[in-house]
Amino acid sequence: MNNFIFHSPTEFIFGKATEMQVGALAKKYSARKVMIVYGGGSVQRSGLLDKVKHSLLEAGILFCELGGVQPNPVDTKVYEGIDLCRREQADMMLAVGGGSVIDTAKAIAAGVPYDGDFWDFYIGKVQVTKALKVAVVLTIPAAGSEGSGNTVITKLDGLQKLSLRTSGILRPVFSIMNPELTYTLPAFQTACGIADMMAHIMERYFTNTKEVEIADRLCEGTLKAIISEAPKVMKEPRNYGARANLMWSGMIAHNGTCGVGCEEDWASHFLEHEVSAIYGVTHGAGLAVIFPAWMTWMVEHNVDKIAQYAIRVWDVPETGNKEAIALEGVSRLKAFLSSLGLPVMFRELGIEKPDIDRLVDSLHRNKGELVGNYVKLTRESTKEIYDLACGE
Repeated sequence: MNNFIFHSPTEFIFGKATEMQVGALAKKYSARKVMIVYGGGSVQRSGLLDKVKHSLLEAGILFCELGGVQPNPVDTKVYEGIDLCRREQADMMLAVGGGSVIDTAKAIAAGVPYDGDFWDFYIGKVQVTKALKVAVVLTIPAAGSEGSGNTVITKLDGLQKLSLRTSGILRPVFSIMNPELTYTLPAFQTACGIADMMAHIMERYFTNTKEVEIADRLCEGTLKAIISEAPKVMKEPRNYGARANLMWSGMIAHNGTCGVGCEEDWASHFLEHEVSAIYGVTHGAGLAVIFPAWMTWMVEHNVDKIAQYAIRVWDVPETGNKEAIALEGVSRLKAFLSSLGLPVMFRELGIEKPDIDRLVDSLHRNKGELVGNYVKLTRESTKEIYDLACGE
């Protein structure tokens, strides 16, 4: 196990009707005026936005609003939010939504006190040293952004989709998590969230770091919980227990707990970011295509942890043939994802003939000549993985 520092200061308020506490919590964290950030009309139609506003007003907290955040959030909305926040002199970002909304709020929080272009943080030109406080009312369990210091934004000029990872400064000060708010999610969106949280765990699980049994077991146990609860939610969307377990799994998947002491990989996420940036697909759906392809490629290049995953997560019998065990594990993963209504090949994403050369060029331009850590991927390697995602 590697040396590590783990710092997760977010206060989680979990359970039924917890969104009614948002005003008291904002006051607790010394907010004077918050900017409410949200996406489309669902938070308005459901009445959630009105509940949030009412709670803030009762607590004496002023607010302004920034709506219209889109999936695969873009830089133009961040610039709009930075300008609005400065004009309104808001001192806390309140994200009401899922990962895209939270990631946008985090980018604004970092950009407001910075004199330069917020994109400097994403390209590694400077580090975030100061940011507004961020708080969350979660409506979509998927990205885990409610418990992490991470954010992903796409720059429209050049379709450059990049992540920013901070150890603590952009972690929300509080996150309200009411599973009831997820009851009306469309089945496909629920399934994409499940794929996303599973991928977050697997990016940490597939590591070459030795003697990480506690991290391995945390990953395996959380994956098995997700695998158990997912079919229940798809069959019974208002099953509170299953929704609650999935919501908490999404947070555990990405707050760092599952990766302590490990060198993490993240190649599959980087491979997928190019797909969703260029083709506009849902991130979780893209991961459902890319991750099995990455794992299949790894069977020939670094099989050990893939075989362990197959045995411990998918209960594949131990036969002594690691390659066969690993491939059966991949097959069971793909069958599970398909059972949720997710794509597992490019054509099922609606991409009949992906421009693989463009994907590869963009990936390595953004991430360098070697990508990932489980096996450091060259251009030839990433092309082979994209080909596998085509079914070739």
